[in-house]
Amino acid sequence: MPLQVDFKFDPVQRNLRVDLRWPSGAKLSLIHDGERRFEVRLSQVAIDELAMLAAVFDDGAAEVRRRYAASGRLDARLVWTPSPQGGRDIVRVDGRLSEAGFGSEDGLHAAEQLALSFDGAATATASGWDWQLQAAWEQGEAYLHPLYLQAGPVLHARGQVGAEQIHVETASLAMEGVQQLALSASASRNGFTLDTLAVSLAGGDLAVLGPRWFAPLLAPALVERLRFAGSMSAGLTMKAGVLTGVDVVFDQAGVSLAGAVGDRGLAFGPVSGHVPWQANAPTQADLRIEGGHWEALSLGAFDVSAHLEGERARFSPMRVPVLDGVLAFEGLELRRLAEGWQGHAGVVLEPVSMLALTEALGLPPMAGVVSAALPGVRFGSGELTLDGALVVSVFDGYLHVTGLRVSEPFGLASHLQADVEARHIDLGQLTDAFSFGSITGFADLDLKGLELVRWRPTRFEARLASSPGDYRRRISQRAVQNISALGGAGAVAALQRGLLGMFETFGYRELGLRCVLANGVCDMAGIPGGDRADGGFRIVRGGGIPALDVIGYNRRVDWPELVGRIQRVIEDNVTPELR
Repeated sequence: MPLQVDFKFDPVQRNLRVDLRWPSGAKLSLIHDGERRFEVRLSQVAIDELAMLAAVFDDGAAEVRRRYAASGRLDARLVWTPSPQGGRDIVRVDGRLSEAGFGSEDGLHAAEQLALSFDGAATATASGWDWQLQAAWEQGEAYLHPLYLQAGPVLHARGQVGAEQIHVETASLAMEGVQQLALSASASRNGFTLDTLAVSLAGGDLAVLGPRWFAPLLAPALVERLRFAGSMSAGLTMKAGVLTGVDVVFDQAGVSLAGAVGDRGLAFGPVSGHVPWQANAPTQADLRIEGGHWEALSLGAFDVSAHLEGERARFSPMRVPVLDGVLAFEGLELRRLAEGWQGHAGVVLEPVSMLALTEALGLPPMAGVVSAALPGVRFGSGELTLDGALVVSVFDGYLHVTGLRVSEPFGLASHLQADVEARHIDLGQLTDAFSFGSITGFADLDLKGLELVRWRPTRFEARLASSPGDYRRRISQRAVQNISALGGAGAVAALQRGLLGMFETFGYRELGLRCVLANGVCDMAGIPGGDRADGGFRIVRGGGIPALDVIGYNRRVDWPELVGRIQRVIEDNVTPELR
């Protein structure tokens, strides 16, 4: 590295000046006034030039610069004033780093266009130095995985440097969204390892801090969809680099997660309460949540109490109002493991009226109530699974759900798997709820291998059949027309189609329909043994007087088209083409 050196010494005044000049125009000056004052000045010295000069004394500086591709220019002045005998040496430093940046090879740490100014002083003591420092981050941005940081913070700090440790007696950081942020710390000079750290935060505005600091740490995949509100105060302690305590107070706080496709998503708040945690002592957390919503379901106010001990949280029984019912949690427990947070609970849905539920979901109004019991729910690593069975009472029958597994329930790639059995469903209530005409009787449904991606069916094998037993079986003219319409124009037939316009209802012996969904196509069939020589399949087998068969002909139907037909049947009660 070419370097020009100018040397001046006045033997009378005993003052000394050494100037080092780089071809770039950068300059470093060493000045002694002949008395007690030593001064070092840096003018537009690049980081790599400074690192190469430092490498003369220590190879580590050049290695760090190369590893992080550090760049920038430094203007600074350092003045050392040795004390007269019995006094204290004083060192003052001020300067500005500009056009700075760095980037790690893995891309997890990077910054550009940084500008920092600093001003500090140190006074020698019997055991080391007392120091104080002011620094302002004036310009630029940085990414320190997973945090994205911008210019603005201003630091004021003071402490001591000893032979073995560096102490930060007190430091305050002024930044947007915080009334007061203070910390104290100590670190070993051998390797600069952090021994102790205490941080206190007062008046934190969650609308500002949440997206920048908490969302990347808590749910980095959901940063763009998480919103925060309210305020918080907090304290944090660490020893030997390990977290030992956290104390958080929420005041009218709120958090919401927007739906993946623009739906309402999930929201809680306002939230007020206290969450203390100690690594080596049990504590009690209490929160009051004034309400919220999960998609279209509104949640009432409820309390959360938890016993915290180490990496485990055990919750008291919790009752969350949902519409006119209650979602009750028993034995809810969370534990932090190496692979993340995991937990389990028993969940009971106490009766919710179908009228309120269907209204909230935008479905046709239905009568009755819905309730469910989930004795073993496990969750962790973005997945929720069900031990045992989910039983839901509906339409005087019940749904029996097993093998339930939900991945990323609030993510963009949500995936659900389950097997569903429905038994003794009252067709009268069902068809009345969906304005489908009228069918009296009962039906069973088997839905095997159900898979939903982003809450839309992609695969299943479904079979609907009349429930066994002796009961009245009648089907209205309108219901016949609607079932026929599902087969598509020209794809239906009635054995006695001449009777369709003569009677309001018809007797039937049984009904049955099968749909195997794969690759966006529904492979359809009717009542077992009901296939006809002309390729048709019986969906309704007539019985009694008058009797009527309903025949389907389209065995492969595009799933979106079939869903569209069902919607049109319900909304418009379309008239089928009979032949």
